Amino acid sequence: MTDSTKEDAFRKQTIFDAMSPRRQKQILKRGFDKWDPFQEPKDPIDIRQDKTKRTSQELIRSFLQTLDSDGYSNEYAKGAFEICLGIINENEKYQGMFDFACWYQELLIKENINNK
Repeated sequence: MTDSTKEDAFRKQTIFDAMSPRRQKQILKRGFDKWDPFQEPKDPIDIRQDKTKRTSQELIRSFLQTLDSDGYSNEYAKGAFEICLGIINENEKYQGMFDFACWYQELLIKENINNK
């Protein structure tokens, strides 16, 4: 064993010993040797990108910048962000909401009705 390997083994045992007995039992069920307390965390969800290669944060920021800051409420921004995430994650519920909103906008234009 190299010094680095011994040090990692010591650190692993120290982390294990500091855990609650219940958590230790879960690790032992799966196998102490298989357990890696040093593994890198998975990418957070906000790194996901849409078809234009933009994150949800980039999209919502761009959208809200097109509006007058006094012209929308927190609820409006939350709703926009919610549908943004739903569309990026390809959730059918939000795709349906989006499709309906587009269809309704076209209907209003077709019937020459002012939407606002």
